[in-house]
Amino acid sequence: MKEIEIYTEYITLGQFLKIADIIQTGGEAKMYLSEAVVLINGTNDTRRGRKLREGDVIEVENQKFVIKKCE
Repeated sequence: MKEIEIYTEYITLGQFLKIADIIQTGGEAKMYLSEAVVLINGTNDTRRGRKLREGDVIEVENQKFVIKKCE
């Protein structure tokens, strides 16, 4: 499982997809989410504005990521 470090309270699902190198630009997020299965804590979610916080587990393209907040 790969850790995605954040320095704020949360990031959006669209931002996460860019940070994790799943998409190249933020504009691709809406289209990507309409076609792909993205599980957040085991539940499919297609909202690019979904807030991801520390401890959330994201499964996308046969990869698992966890959000970790850094101080």
